[in-house]
Amino acid sequence: MTPELASLIAAAVVWVFVHIGIAGTTLRDRFVRVLGERGFRGAFSLVSVANIVWLGLAWGAAGPVRVLWQAPGWLVVLCILLLIPATVLLVCALTVPNPTSVAGARALMSETPAIGILRVTRYPMLWSFALWAAAHMIVIGTLGGAIFTGAFLAVAVAGMFSLDAKYARRAPEPWAAFARVTSILPFAAIRQGRNHFAFAEIGLWRMVVGVLLWFMLIALHRPVYDVNPWRFLGAG
Repeated sequence: MTPELASLIAAAVVWVFVHIGIAGTTLRDRFVRVLGERGFRGAFSLVSVANIVWLGLAWGAAGPVRVLWQAPGWLVVLCILLLIPATVLLVCALTVPNPTSVAGARALMSETPAIGILRVTRYPMLWSFALWAAAHMIVIGTLGGAIFTGAFLAVAVAGMFSLDAKYARRAPEPWAAFARVTSILPFAAIRQGRNHFAFAEIGLWRMVVGVLLWFMLIALHRPVYDVNPWRFLGAG
């Protein structure tokens, strides 16, 4: 194992540990007692930014390491299109008050905490990250790429259950009420009759902004990463 690959693995392990082993467990409560809520958030943000920089630099230094698979063209196209719901979910997550966000206490105490995209899933942002990570893992197909994107995928998926447990401890009654009308799995609460789909609350504008964001990010791949996704779509 090269030092570069070891650094990438270490960065990925730290990323998972910080976001699941600390943020999603009672260890967080211990840090909060020492640092205070605001102090913990500040320290956590600094560590997260530093960890992302480490992950990115380590991935670039390690390189592909080895090719694990070669995704066929149709699967690459599917993964590129899968990023459209990912960007739409991200836009929705950033523009709807969410009880699962960092500053979501007020939203959780609202009379209608589950509105818009939250009727579909209570974790739109984590699903956005999960779709992004899974799509890129499939397309990249290398050991280095699998470690890099796998760290984000693991945190996104495990984070949903971790946050469920954290908020159930922190605000058991309001959280139970919110959880009863929402679901981790998209559309599960709607299919089970615990909620209903309300497109008007999501708004066409969020979908348009999400699609425009997708176009912009796809277009940036060529100048930033020297990769042209448009060729798979027959547009470049």
